[in-house]
Amino acid sequence: MKKSFTNKLSIISFISIPIIFLWHPYWLGFLGVQPYWPLFWLLPWSMINGSINGLVFGLFLGLILDSLTLDNNFSQIPGLIFCGFLFGRIKFHSDILLGHLRYGLICALGSFLCGSLYLSQILFKNFSDNNSLIFISGVKNILAEVFLTGLFAPFICSQLLRMFKFSRRKLQ
Repeated sequence: MKKSFTNKLSIISFISIPIIFLWHPYWLGFLGVQPYWPLFWLLPWSMINGSINGLVFGLFLGLILDSLTLDNNFSQIPGLIFCGFLFGRIKFHSDILLGHLRYGLICALGSFLCGSLYLSQILFKNFSDNNSLIFISGVKNILAEVFLTGLFAPFICSQLLRMFKFSRRKLQ
């Protein structure tokens, strides 16, 4: 039973992303914005399994999250694919403290990229409106999301990385 559970640990954690995305815990937010939850799972998964798996699971995450928000005409897929591929190119570091801080910086950068790609889709669709308020509030949301993602990433990513390494060792 324990071996079966450790084999399915990454799948269980993958399924929890849409649940957290829908749950949207407001007590973890800042200025009404939440951290970008998919990056917390995508970073350790891509670091362990490589850039092609990161790209594929970034696509799957984007498809799942886009299907949860059916009323939007905008997609999270391009940002998650790009981040999954980029995260797969990152190697482990031996220094534990530097590794934890690095997770925060990498996730903050990924959150900025995903948020910027999402905002560019919104601005491209609403280009004819000449409404600068969309741009200002979008930048505020991106910066708050980057801050929260970078703040929580060292805690969450290091635990998930340890869990993924443990379950991978059990499989071998």
